[in-house]
Amino acid sequence: MSDFGVDVRPLAVGDRDVWEPLWQAYLDFYGQDLPTEVVDLTWARFADPAEPMGGLGAWADGVLVGICHYVLHPSTWSAGCSCYLEDLFTTPAARGRGVGRALIDATAAAARRAGAEKLYWQTHTDNATARALYDRVARHEGFVVYERALN
Repeated sequence: MSDFGVDVRPLAVGDRDVWEPLWQAYLDFYGQDLPTEVVDLTWARFADPAEPMGGLGAWADGVLVGICHYVLHPSTWSAGCSCYLEDLFTTPAARGRGVGRALIDATAAAARRAGAEKLYWQTHTDNATARALYDRVARHEGFVVYERALN
């Protein structure tokens, strides 16, 4: 539990109206714009038990103050699966109050329950605020991520 009194739980179908502004703020932070169809599909995947994706929300005093999304996938490096924490965002007012750590810890717990052997994520090199937290809760392995668009 953080000093902010945060409660982390899976996002529910009825949470879309409070999730979407945080999701949009996260996309804005990274200068991204997604088509409505992709946002709709992303939200639908969280509720579909056949999808290997999950969404968590961090609530403080009944207000959504943070979100994270994760993807479970097989690994060539272990018998179990791995968990990729794809997105993590907290409202500016919630930063530095344990919300990000609570979301990471809850993602790790969900990944363990699913049989994952590793939780990993990435962030931009200039995201100093996030990296300060990540350096406390995980180990940077030194890898550099490359992307190649396929469309």
